[in-house]
Amino acid sequence: MLNRVILMGRITQDLELRTTAGGQSVLTFNIAVDRNFVKQGEERQADFITCVAWRQQAEFINRYFSKGRMIAIEGNLRSRTYDDKNGTKHYVTEVYVDQVSFTGERANQGSGDGYQNGYRSDGQPSYRSETPKQEQPAYREPDNKPISIGGLDDFEEILSDDGVPF
Repeated sequence: MLNRVILMGRITQDLELRTTAGGQSVLTFNIAVDRNFVKQGEERQADFITCVAWRQQAEFINRYFSKGRMIAIEGNLRSRTYDDKNGTKHYVTEVYVDQVSFTGERANQGSGDGYQNGYRSDGQPSYRSETPKQEQPAYREPDNKPISIGGLDDFEEILSDDGVPF
């Protein structure tokens, strides 16, 4: 069986990191995810999805994200029920967050935390098509001289398939 959710949206409220009685960090928050289609003459609709992050994921989100910031998450869908004080049964569906990624949004567009673009909460690079292209740093030799890498003009076009093994 497969239970995988990938979402990208904006955080809808101020984040509040809580700690369980057992000392575990937990963060519950909502993200607004735009729908892919717009009915003619209407505004774009959004779905508001409840997410739950635990431990390091919760601390990471609380540190680097805030209300209004774009966030990309991966996780699994869970549902539960509970009875309130009046005996009314409530059904809850939440996304339990496994991984978090920045979306390439510039730091000054959100909370201004100055985060490092392009890295997920587990320290691995995040490769997303939304990430704006950044100027590549100049590669340098040990004596600090730039190294010339070359361009497309340095390649030769082969017009024949002779001798190509595939």
